Amino acid sequence: MSARRRILAVLGGAAAALCLVTGLIAVQASAAAGCRVAYAVASQWNGGFGASITVTNLGDPLSSWQLRWSFTAGQTVTQGWNATFSQSGSTVTAVNVDYNGSLATNASTTIGFNGSWSGSNPVPSAFTLNGVTCTGSVTGSPSTSPSTSPSPTPSITPTSTPGPPPTGLVGWATQGGGTTGGGNASATTVTSSSALTSAASGTNPAVVRVSGTISCSGMIRVGSNKTIVGNSGAVISGCGLNVSEASNVIIRNLTFRNWNDDAINVQYSTRVWIDHNTLSNGYDGAIDVKRASDYVTVSWNHVHSHDKTMLLGHSDDNGGEDRGRLRVTYHHNYFDGTNQRHPRVRFGNPVHVYNNYYRNVGGYGVASTEGAGVLVECNYFENTGDPYHLGEGDSGPGSLVARNNHMTGSGAGQTGGSVASIPYPYTCDTPSQVKSIVTSGAGAGRISV
Repeated sequence: MSARRRILAVLGGAAAALCLVTGLIAVQASAAAGCRVAYAVASQWNGGFGASITVTNLGDPLSSWQLRWSFTAGQTVTQGWNATFSQSGSTVTAVNVDYNGSLATNASTTIGFNGSWSGSNPVPSAFTLNGVTCTGSVTGSPSTSPSTSPSPTPSITPTSTPGPPPTGLVGWATQGGGTTGGGNASATTVTSSSALTSAASGTNPAVVRVSGTISCSGMIRVGSNKTIVGNSGAVISGCGLNVSEASNVIIRNLTFRNWNDDAINVQYSTRVWIDHNTLSNGYDGAIDVKRASDYVTVSWNHVHSHDKTMLLGHSDDNGGEDRGRLRVTYHHNYFDGTNQRHPRVRFGNPVHVYNNYYRNVGGYGVASTEGAGVLVECNYFENTGDPYHLGEGDSGPGSLVARNNHMTGSGAGQTGGSVASIPYPYTCDTPSQVKSIVTSGAGAGRISV
């Protein structure tokens, strides 16, 4: 079943405080209280689904919170993140964790879960936050003035333009609750490395638009719930973006040049979408995913004039963290005269490589190593002597299944073993048409943002 996104916005007043956890703060009748909830089914499959919930506190600041709702069709929560989930019958309670318990006035936090369903999967009809029905309005008078953000530096220009919706998201980043980045947060435009560093930090939802050329060195860290998107012609030169210990991140429409570490590094992070970027002439990896990261989609990127392209899993010795994770989808990427790692895979299973165009690849295309399981399908290999193989360097072999690939002036490749099934819906383009599809659509500047 194709992914569905549903948004629920609920209006209302105060209700009696219902606390399941000792120490939660009851809402006083004289205090300002109110909340808004957006519930999204990010992906759904036979018997299961992933959902994300954004909670906005409209009342007085909270130091801790619990969100409660009821399912009406027998759904159950099976796994959650960014909150502690419990369920009694149809009633689900989500309690904050240590890093997101404080919610200032008008502040939001996003949580998510995987669940099971049978027959139907309707959206819950009502939510309460610390016992107050979320209605989108406020009761009582604020006891404190709403907090305001510090004035931005001159190089940060707030705008009201929303970031791009995650249209076209396919693959592993649709799983685990889906990937929405900064969502509909008002965008902030940055023109310097210091402004980008500031805007990309923290965990509050944010849409950060890069304008012009930002020159920098090293790595700029990107926090959770962020969309980093380039305006037309946006360039990051000399440095890269480090998505570390984060979740729900989107990076789109940027040109990376001459980075002195990695262009985009993802580590200890989940639900990341890297889409429609152009990358060239860097030092190390163009897009590397490692250290227990999971639920990542790398799509419609153009890499040229570069050696080490996309590494998945950094070390043969890191299986304790990486096994059962490192699930990544690579689709519609343009590997243009690059040399190796398209991708090189350790441990992840299944890793999905489909509808990519490989042109004049010098070393090898795809390598499956260290017990990984890689499905290579519907790609277009042109003048690529070694399109895919098992093992690489000192790394032992994994499994690789290849099917429906188009070969022009390329080798036969090496396959072996089996790969776990792909859990999400996708469509393979006709392999012989992938070259024209990818060259006309991949890279920065090919989408409207």
